[in-house]
Amino acid sequence: MSLKNGKHRCRHPRMSGHCKTKNDVAQPESRWSTADLIGNTDKFPSSAAFDAINAALNASEADRKDAIKQGNAVFAFTLKNAAGETDSWHIDLKEKGAVLKGLPEKANVTLTLSDADFASLITGKANAQRLFMSGKLKIKGDVMKATKLDPILKKAQTKAKL
Repeated sequence: MSLKNGKHRCRHPRMSGHCKTKNDVAQPESRWSTADLIGNTDKFPSSAAFDAINAALNASEADRKDAIKQGNAVFAFTLKNAAGETDSWHIDLKEKGAVLKGLPEKANVTLTLSDADFASLITGKANAQRLFMSGKLKIKGDVMKATKLDPILKKAQTKAKL
């Protein structure tokens, strides 16, 4: 969500027209749950991992602050499913310490890969370096920041049910 000239626009496709502004910040109406915002869809089975990452980040305030301190960046993910459709999520480890649906206004790192490869990465069956070297993982932005995401993904490995 962003504000432009006092108006807001929702980035979430299912929230178009369903946002309210409060103190110049666009806020989703309360009828949308966190699961709706993160997006656990049938088209992208590995999107359940984003729920697990969010749960790991919000397990305690200390965990969230530690993740922000370690990551200190905004990580965007664009996944492509078997049907060729794409969807995006981002992990804000700069300010919020949360996982959100859609692309952020400014990401330090953008990772693009298939849904299946992301599932393999989260479950520990694939290595990020090998995916990158084989061309299955594309990284835009600060590649060194991408390495700081590894501990956060490892925390989610135990919670993700893919």
